[in-house]
Amino acid sequence: MFENVPVVSIIILLPLIGSFATFLLGKYGKYAKYVALAFTTAAFVLSLAVSYEFVTSPSPANSTGYHNGYQFYENHSWIKSIGVSYIVGLDGISLPLFVLTTMLCMLSILFSWDTELRPKEYFGLMQILEVGVLGVFVSLDYFLFYVFWEVVLIPMYFMIGVWGGPNKDYAAIKFFIYTHVASLAILVAIMAMYFEAQVGSFSMERIAVESVGFSRAFQFAVFGAMFFGFGVKLPMVPFHTWLPDAHVEAPTAGSVLLAGLLLKMGGYGLIRVAIPSLPLGAHDMVPAMAVIAIASILYGGIVCLAQKDLKKMVAYSSISHMGFVLLGFATLSQLGMTAGVFQMFAHGLVTAVLFMMCGVVQHKCGTRMIPSLGGLAKKMPIAATLMTAGFLASLGLPGMVSFAAEFLVFWSMFNQWGLWLFVPIIGVAITAAYYLWALQRSMFGPLTDKIDTSHLRDISWYEGVPVGILIALIALFGVFPSLIISRIDTAVTVIQAVLHLFGGG
Repeated sequence: MFENVPVVSIIILLPLIGSFATFLLGKYGKYAKYVALAFTTAAFVLSLAVSYEFVTSPSPANSTGYHNGYQFYENHSWIKSIGVSYIVGLDGISLPLFVLTTMLCMLSILFSWDTELRPKEYFGLMQILEVGVLGVFVSLDYFLFYVFWEVVLIPMYFMIGVWGGPNKDYAAIKFFIYTHVASLAILVAIMAMYFEAQVGSFSMERIAVESVGFSRAFQFAVFGAMFFGFGVKLPMVPFHTWLPDAHVEAPTAGSVLLAGLLLKMGGYGLIRVAIPSLPLGAHDMVPAMAVIAIASILYGGIVCLAQKDLKKMVAYSSISHMGFVLLGFATLSQLGMTAGVFQMFAHGLVTAVLFMMCGVVQHKCGTRMIPSLGGLAKKMPIAATLMTAGFLASLGLPGMVSFAAEFLVFWSMFNQWGLWLFVPIIGVAITAAYYLWALQRSMFGPLTDKIDTSHLRDISWYEGVPVGILIALIALFGVFPSLIISRIDTAVTVIQAVLHLFGGG
């Protein structure tokens, strides 16, 4: 279908054009949501078509734009003097995150249908953020990768700083400082590999070929810089403190995109860039990765138990759940890395539901404080049902997508480290405790008398439709996880070959 058609570039261009169109609406700003929804929907539909055309076991004969395992591959010279090219492509690791990005951006715009404060800027920035995230997931040139990586910071900074809560200025600045410092560490690592490889190109593939000649000490140092840079974005303990502040102050759609997409950039950077390019460094850092992963899982869960703000609780839960991603990667095994990528996809779906429902509670009740809520199911039965489904999905209920992802992470850990498995499993029990406690306190029991409930109405259509779609997908991929895993596994095989050949694994 897409033979000789630069479909990946077209998908990236659609929200970029949409953002310009939105900004230029002038006095017709009230139509910004329609323009934004049209362009993001077009990008989503095209990404679904790409997913349909994607071949699980690629070869030059049976896939579109095939190149060394990448499909829909494009390579155009950009800045010849320093070897920068526009190189993009998709494999089984990037494809699920690529489609997730187009879908969450589209659903976030629909969820924000009642936004009245500066709608042109709000919906325009959401589309620019989509451009940046899509670019990160398809870039195969380090310079291009870094440009897209930095683009993402700008719209999120303004979304928090303009449309955020009472402490929005502090949260926006903290978000920017933390993530920008992490970005500088990534830039230093990229430049170190560029000069060490001496190929006169920023191509990830060309530098990866030369990385076999990198010394163990060099790989350890550069991997450490990348691990810090990508880990802050993940986020990993102890560099996680920007996340709860950013989530609590961000508008609901900002929280959805922050947790559903921006955190995935950190995990994606590790498995796309750091681990395959620096296999010796990855092997040497396994103990640190495993310890930090388990610390993130347990710390995030324990802190959740103490939260009174629903949104802050969900924010800390993201630290815990992204710890599973890092734990899967730390095994450096086929199953573990496949499970880690699948956990990123699963968390993107589930956390979007959770933050949307926190937004619904805030919009309807005027507060997210758990002690002030109670018995809301009597007034908001549909909202209560959707929130229950989201909480059960996040705590790992069998038949939902998080169960499959976390089970595979635990299985891979058991294969590598045996009974040490029981340390992070404690996190599962803690997760069930804080979710069920919050659900009981906020949705069930006697109707609260701490807020005025006489005006309460159930979830609006533009809020319920996105949440319903996400819950349906959570169930679909929970029952049929192979729909995603089969694509991821093929791409991880390539990384495994590198690790075993050059990393001594």
